[in-house]
Amino acid sequence: MPQRGDVAPASDGVAAPARRWALDVLRIVSVIGVVAIHVFGNMVGNDAVRGSGRWWGAVIVDLGFVWVVPVFVMISGALILEPRQFAKGPADFYRRRLLRLGPAFVFWPLFYVFVVSSVMAGQLADVKGFLLGVIDGRSYTHLYFLWLIVGLYVVAPVLAAFLRDGGRRRALIFAGSALLVTVGALMSATVLTAAGYERSLSQSAMTQWLPYVGFFLAGWALRDTVLRGWRLAAVTAVAVAGTGAVILQYGWQDRLPVANALLPISYFGPVVTVVALAWFVVGVSVLNEWRPRGAAAGFIRVLSDASFGVFLVHFALIHVVRTVPALAPTDEFLPVTILVWILVTVLSFALVIALRRIPWVNRLV
Repeated sequence: MPQRGDVAPASDGVAAPARRWALDVLRIVSVIGVVAIHVFGNMVGNDAVRGSGRWWGAVIVDLGFVWVVPVFVMISGALILEPRQFAKGPADFYRRRLLRLGPAFVFWPLFYVFVVSSVMAGQLADVKGFLLGVIDGRSYTHLYFLWLIVGLYVVAPVLAAFLRDGGRRRALIFAGSALLVTVGALMSATVLTAAGYERSLSQSAMTQWLPYVGFFLAGWALRDTVLRGWRLAAVTAVAVAGTGAVILQYGWQDRLPVANALLPISYFGPVVTVVALAWFVVGVSVLNEWRPRGAAAGFIRVLSDASFGVFLVHFALIHVVRTVPALAPTDEFLPVTILVWILVTVLSFALVIALRRIPWVNRLV
């Protein structure tokens, strides 16, 4: 993810803005949530335990973090769409951003297909499957995000140019319009499918970014929104209630066909969209004046800067941790799943922090 340092001279001689600690915390929480989704997903998808107390425990954690991927994108928008990013023109922006992401963009799909899948999981890769994965932008479960972020980087100069002189009102209208179109497209597909007219929203590598443009814009539009008093309490209530509603809808989905059609659960579904916006505003509002000092500041900075690397490596470490027999049954036993979540999170941060200190290798994380 993009990073932002404390006030310091930038390469163009203009002082960079102060570090936004609220975004650092949101980034750390979000990547921990991503790890949870991928660890607890095993139990959530296990029909043998469906409906049990342990299954509900897994659903609460998994679906309770469903908002973190949109928030990841919002954090990117809050930082990337800043006008100073484009002070030297689009070519300079592309050189800095896309070339920085390039090594990871090439390395991680190859690593996951030919090492994690073929060697660790024993699912031998074939050329056709690999090429189809590349075309779909899904060479491995979570790596669609690389295509997503590259796509947003490509259109960022155009979006920023439109936003530049329009103020916060233009940003809010633009973000809201993009989100309405995206949510409307998804809802129309699910409603038509429920009515017997099979429809789906298929995405390829070139279009992975499209459903997330609204979140990208919303991060910029809402990054300075600071609520207090009853307004903050109201938005917090919306975030909590919306998260609870998503959990219950997923858990009772067999009984709620109408809700499933009208309110599809997806990263860009209507309820999840509202929940993600709400949690983002709550985080920015609550932490707006928080300024960690000394060791605490350094710790938060290191964890935040390592977050994107954690996103990239954690799936490989899930496979490694599950090779320990006692930690393998993450689809059956909730305490084991919780322990694996903690271990994978800690190991991922430790590994990425270490790799970031190695020249050249640090370009991969």
